[in-house]
Amino acid sequence: MAFAITQTCCTDATCVSVCPVNCIHPTPDEPDFGTTDLLYIDPATCIDCGACADACPVDAIFPAGDLTGPLRAYEQLNAEYYAGRDVLAETSVAPNFHRWAPPSFARVLPSDFAPLDVAVVGTGPAGMYAVEDLLLHTNARVTLVDRLPVAGGLIRYGVAPDHPSTKKIGETFARFHDHPRLRLRLGVPAGPDLADRHDAVVYAVGATEARRLGIPGEDLPGSLPAATVVGWYNGHPDVEPAAVDLSAERVVVVGIGNVALDIARILTADPETLSATSIAPEALARLRSSKVREVVLLARRGPETAAYTQPELLALAARGGLVVDAHDPRIAAAVDGAEPGEKAAWLQGVPRERVDWSVPPPEGRRIVLRFHSAPVAFGGDTEVRAVVASGPEGAVEIAAGRAIRAAGFRGVPVPGLPFDEETGTVPNSAGRVTGRPGVYVAGWIKRGPSGGIGANKACARETVGALLEDAVAGRLPVRRRGVRERLLRRG
Repeated sequence: MAFAITQTCCTDATCVSVCPVNCIHPTPDEPDFGTTDLLYIDPATCIDCGACADACPVDAIFPAGDLTGPLRAYEQLNAEYYAGRDVLAETSVAPNFHRWAPPSFARVLPSDFAPLDVAVVGTGPAGMYAVEDLLLHTNARVTLVDRLPVAGGLIRYGVAPDHPSTKKIGETFARFHDHPRLRLRLGVPAGPDLADRHDAVVYAVGATEARRLGIPGEDLPGSLPAATVVGWYNGHPDVEPAAVDLSAERVVVVGIGNVALDIARILTADPETLSATSIAPEALARLRSSKVREVVLLARRGPETAAYTQPELLALAARGGLVVDAHDPRIAAAVDGAEPGEKAAWLQGVPRERVDWSVPPPEGRRIVLRFHSAPVAFGGDTEVRAVVASGPEGAVEIAAGRAIRAAGFRGVPVPGLPFDEETGTVPNSAGRVTGRPGVYVAGWIKRGPSGGIGANKACARETVGALLEDAVAGRLPVRRRGVRERLLRRG
């Protein structure tokens, strides 16, 4: 019985490194690694050893024959990835079928390489992959800093509470918190003295600010950034428990990426299904008295270019209550004409209807996907009362009491570092901060808000590689070591 990779795949390729028959693709050296929604196991090559399932940090791998309910679709998805491919023909005939290449020594450290003192700012995936690389592959001493009182970053405060398997990768990262060469400092802002105390500093602070829509009414009460809603249901200390009002029957979410789907799913979920999760108690209490019956997701483009991933849409469709607004003939044409595997084809079988936005939502709870519809304005005198959106026959007014902006994130300036306002990132080259020797970035603040958890692994490795290359070449600044050592002793 072959194994199959399912919805919660984090794509960090831990499974690839342990597979004895090279049946998991794409691998880190293949072109579509880093952009794929998940990794796939070839059922014809898999020998059912279970090594991948044991190594998976997010419990995403199961025997295909044991999959039930919505997860049954993943047996076919894994097999479809290999349709028309001869995997063994692409590999070596060595006993384990791996394509062994000549040894590659990407990093060369002198035998007398002195231990570095490195500060890593941020305990999310990018920061923790950098920490892992430093602790496991060098003799560095690491100080891990986070302004929040609980470690985890995106894993703790960004992953939806009904995705407990995805959150499990936090346990993998947490094992480094007790490493003898790591010093963990939580609830501590990253001050300017880090440069004096350490040989190098790596900032992995993410991208936390919502992108502006630039439309009238965007700042009306009742208009919320997605980060506020996500922080609210995850108990983020910066978000008040009363930050999200659920007294409106219809909520419009601008955006159709995975974060938008998370928000729509949580707001329309049966609260009892969330009671055993990590959801904030105050948020659960509000959901129990919520009046929200319908969440509308607005997408500027069509279903063939939707930003959500296949696993997230499959989970939503399997739950029921998902509808596509058939207001534009291009939508039906794209969905019905899509070939298997194309993004628009994922909506084949999802009900469609021409929604009348002038009337209240129907009974029950549902999520409506409205493609080819950009927000034009948020209407209302003292708070949001409607969202005006584009359509093939002109603008349409969607009666709604709340609007959530989930059109993407951007980084915020880091004190003391250069900042590119256009990209929302710290200018850098391979992680080296422009004009700041000894200072580095990793994750979304380095490359922008793209890629999931696993994409940060290669990103952090590149940054750590640049740091070590600079250290060997003598390009790190000479720190005021006496000051730093006194500060470390004082702690």
